[in-house]
Amino acid sequence: MPEPEGPPNLPAVTPERVLAALALLVPIVAMLWVGSYDKLDPEAGGVPFFYWYQLLWVPVSAVFTVAAYLLINRDEKARRAARKAGGAR
Repeated sequence: MPEPEGPPNLPAVTPERVLAALALLVPIVAMLWVGSYDKLDPEAGGVPFFYWYQLLWVPVSAVFTVAAYLLINRDEKARRAARKAGGAR
């Protein structure tokens, strides 16, 4: 019986997608774990730790989001290449 043509079976879960999910999860967990930053000291420029820690996570979250985007983009390119190579048989 001939093998049906079409895209190859691609796994739904890849290491890139797992890492992207973790990169998006880290800032969420860090902000939901209030006990880790619910304190006044150390101060930075007179600003209590509670506030500057949360503000620090704004650019850190952006870095994690860009990393997740790049990982997903890399995974999608690999999937497109696998589909193209699978369809060219």
